[in-house]
Amino acid sequence: MISEILNKQKTQSEKSLEALKKDFTTLRTGKVNIHILDHISVDYYGTQTPLNQVATVLASDASTISITPWEKPMLKIIESAIAAANIGVNPNNDGESVKLFFPPMTREQREENVKHAKAMGEKAKVSIRNNRKDANDSIKKLEKDKTISEDEAKKAYDEVQKITDSYVNKIDESVKNKEVELLKV
Repeated sequence: MISEILNKQKTQSEKSLEALKKDFTTLRTGKVNIHILDHISVDYYGTQTPLNQVATVLASDASTISITPWEKPMLKIIESAIAAANIGVNPNNDGESVKLFFPPMTREQREENVKHAKAMGEKAKVSIRNNRKDANDSIKKLEKDKTISEDEAKKAYDEVQKITDSYVNKIDESVKNKEVELLKV
């Protein structure tokens, strides 16, 4: 029973770490990343559809993203959706595709993105701590029901804390690495 609780905590903590890494892809570094468009959806025949499911999205060079719709009528819709998303660049429609030209990032923009990365890291840590609370509550319930002894509960609490500490350290390391990447010119 305790091993199930610990495995569940590890699984949930791993998901939190993966979510953090996915969040990091939305931050712009010195080189453009097509994942900056992941949260943009377009109206595709009455259904909100992710941009990458109606067009080919490519980073043609370090500062340009090219979006080529699979259907010509989608050009205007894609252009409007990108403009509405306010990602810091204006879409350029050349009749075939929509191009996004990203200017070089300023020092202030880089520092702002570092703040966002740290906030994302804190959000992930809160999730890890919630996983710890859930695991500890499950152990308390087992102890209260006399399913496990006080000594077993103490060992389980210690193990839960070790798992929490290890994932908090992984998050700190990820945030630190992302900070270095963001500040690199």
